[in-house]
Amino acid sequence: MRVYDTESIRNVGIIGHGTSGKTSLTSALLFDSGAINRLARVEDGNTVTDYEEEEVERKISISSALAHCEWDRKKINILDTPGYRPFLNDTRLVLRAADAAVVVVDAISGVEVQTEKVWEFAVEFNLPRILVVNKMDRDNASFDRALESVHEAFGRSCVPIQIPIGSEREFTGVIDILSGKAHRFERDGSGKFQTVDVPAGYQDAAREAREKLIEMVAESSDELMEKFFADGTLSAPDLLAGLKKSVTARTIFPVLCSSATLNIGVPQILDAIAELLPAPGVEKVRGTNPKTNEPVERAVSGSEPYAAYVVKTVADPFTGRISIIRLYSGLMRSDTTYFNQTKGKTEKFGPLQVLQGKTMTPVGEVHAGDFFAVTKLRETTTGDTLCDPSQPVVFPAVEVPEPSITFAIEPKARGDEDKISNALSRIAEEDAAIKYNRDPQTKQLLLAGSGQLHVEVTVAKLRKRYGVEVILKTPKVPYRETIRGTSDVQGRYKKQTGGHGQFGDCKIKMEPLSRGAGFEFADEIFGGAIPRNFIPAVEKGIIDAAARGFVAGFPVVDFRVTLYDGSYHPVDSSELAFKVAGSMAFKKGMELAQPVLLEPIMNVDIVAPQEYAGDLMGDLTSRRGKLQGMDIKRDMQVIKAQVPMAEMVSYAPVLTSMTGGRGNYHMEFSHYDEVPAHIAQKIIEEANKERKAEEE
Repeated sequence: MRVYDTESIRNVGIIGHGTSGKTSLTSALLFDSGAINRLARVEDGNTVTDYEEEEVERKISISSALAHCEWDRKKINILDTPGYRPFLNDTRLVLRAADAAVVVVDAISGVEVQTEKVWEFAVEFNLPRILVVNKMDRDNASFDRALESVHEAFGRSCVPIQIPIGSEREFTGVIDILSGKAHRFERDGSGKFQTVDVPAGYQDAAREAREKLIEMVAESSDELMEKFFADGTLSAPDLLAGLKKSVTARTIFPVLCSSATLNIGVPQILDAIAELLPAPGVEKVRGTNPKTNEPVERAVSGSEPYAAYVVKTVADPFTGRISIIRLYSGLMRSDTTYFNQTKGKTEKFGPLQVLQGKTMTPVGEVHAGDFFAVTKLRETTTGDTLCDPSQPVVFPAVEVPEPSITFAIEPKARGDEDKISNALSRIAEEDAAIKYNRDPQTKQLLLAGSGQLHVEVTVAKLRKRYGVEVILKTPKVPYRETIRGTSDVQGRYKKQTGGHGQFGDCKIKMEPLSRGAGFEFADEIFGGAIPRNFIPAVEKGIIDAAARGFVAGFPVVDFRVTLYDGSYHPVDSSELAFKVAGSMAFKKGMELAQPVLLEPIMNVDIVAPQEYAGDLMGDLTSRRGKLQGMDIKRDMQVIKAQVPMAEMVSYAPVLTSMTGGRGNYHMEFSHYDEVPAHIAQKIIEEANKERKAEEE
C-alpha cells in the first residue's frame, strides 16, 4: 500500500448535528474517490464508518470511525464523527487530532443545537473549516435559509464559494464561484457530471457571490487589497491563493452545497478538501517536556524524532484492543519497539495498520502527519503519547466531562457479576465518557454516561458483544442517619445456658459531631470496670450496629460514643457478649438522641443560553435547590446551585427538554444535610417496606 509524505496528507473531521448527513457524505467521498466500489447508504446499513451493530440498527453514528481515500494525489483521512449529544464526547476526542473540519449543515433545518456544539469544538482546537449545506435535494431545502442561519450562528466570515442549481427535486448541480463554471450532475448517484457555462437566470447571483468572495479575500492581506483597489478585482490565481491562506488562517470559512445521497456536488467537496484545507505540517504541534514541564514545539516533519498521540481505543471482541494513533513527527515502522512516555513503558508494536472503517490493511511504515492503528498494545490507552525517550514530549490529552446520568445495573442471570465488570472494563477503554463503580453503601453497581441513550447503547453492547444481560434501575440515593441530641444509656447482655453463660455490660454517652466528622470512640474506663481486652468488642458492636442504621437502615454518621462504665463476669464475659452489649447500648442511645435522616447535597453547574435562565432557576427552586451564583460564559448563562441528589436523579432529560438540547450540566458531591421532616417520613416508610420485603 502506498505511503504518503506529510505534504500529501489531509486530516479532516466530518462534524455536524445528528442526521445532517455526515456518514452519507463520507460514503460519497469514498465512492467518488474510488476507495469503495458502490455508494453505500445508512438506510441499508452498509456504510464503511457506521459498522457497529448498534449503529446499523439505530441508523446513527455512535462512535467516530476512520476511513481514507486518495484525491488529486493526496491522501484524505476522514474522521466520521457522531452528531447526537450523548456521543459528542467521542467527537471532541478525535477532533483533537484533526487538522481541519468539514461542518455539515442540514439544508432544511439549518444550524441546529449540536452544529453549534461541534463548531465550538473546532474553535477549541483552532481548526480551519469548510461548511457543506447538505440534503439540497430534500423537500423544503433552502440554501439561502440555511446560509442565513450559518451567518447568524457563526458570522459573515462563512462565505459561499458555490451556489446551487435548483433545490429540492430540481437540485441538479452547483455553480463554482472560483472558476465561474457550473457542474450539472446525473441524479442517479453515480457522481457523473458535466461542466458547463453558468445557466441563464443564475448569472447575476453568481456574479454577486463572486464579488463578495473577492472582497473578503482582498481584506485578508495588504498586498491583495492593493491589487483589488488598483484593478477593481482579483485574478483567478490571486483569488485562489488568497482564499487558501484565509482558510488556513481561519478568517474565511468557505460554504459549499451537496446532496450526499444523490452524490451531487461531492467531487467538488473533495477538490475543496485537497486544495483549500492545509496539510499537517503548516503549524507546529505543542506539548510539554515531562522532565522540565517546559512547553515544547515539534514540527510535523519526518526529520524530527518520532512523537505520536493515541487518539482512540477500540475494544474489538475478536481482535482485542485496537489503538488508533496520529503520528505527529518522525517515522514509525511495523514490528518495532516504541516508548510510551505517558506510562513510562516500552511497547512492542506488531504490524502497523491503515483503517478503512473496521477493515485493517498492513503497511510497512507511516510518515509524519498520518493516522494508523496497532492491535494488542498492553499498556497504551487513549490520550497517551509515544515518543523518542531522548527527546521527550507529552501532548495534552482531552479531558472528558463527568457523566450526566447514572443508573444502577443488575445481572439478569446469577453469576454474571464478574462478567459485567470485565465487559464494562473493556467498553470503558474505548469510551472514556462511560464510568462504572460499586457504591460502597448501597452495594449497587452504577453505570454512568452522557445521557440515557448513551447508557442504553452501552447495555446493548454488553448483551451483543459480551453476552451479558442486565436490568437498568434508578439508582438508590445514599442517605445516612445521624443524631441531634445526646443520650446516656446502658447496654446489658445476659444469657444463661447450661454451663458457661454470656455476660456483657457497658454504659455509654452519645453526642453529635459536626457534619462530615464521621465516628469517634472515647475510652474512659477506669479501675477495670471492663477489662481492656473487651473494650474493642464494645466499639465493634457499636460500629456494626451503626452500619445497619436505626431509623431506616442507612449508616449512622457524625457522632461520638464515650464508654465510661460497665461490669463483667470473670467466667461468663466474652468478646461476643460485650459486642452484643455495645450494639444494645447503641440502639437505646439512638432512641433518646433525636435521630434524623441526612441526604447528599450536590454542587450543580448548569450552562445554557441566557433566555432559559429564568425557567431553569425556577425549576431548581422547585427541586429544593439553593442558588449559589450566576455567571456569563461567552453568550451562555452559568447557574451555580446546591441541590439534593434525590432531586437530580432524573434531571438530564428534563434539562434537555427545557432547553431544546442546548443546555448541559455538571454536578459533584458537596456535603450531607438534614432531610426535611415531611420528606424524611416518606423515605423512612419506603425503606422499611423494602427491608420487610427482603426479610420475607
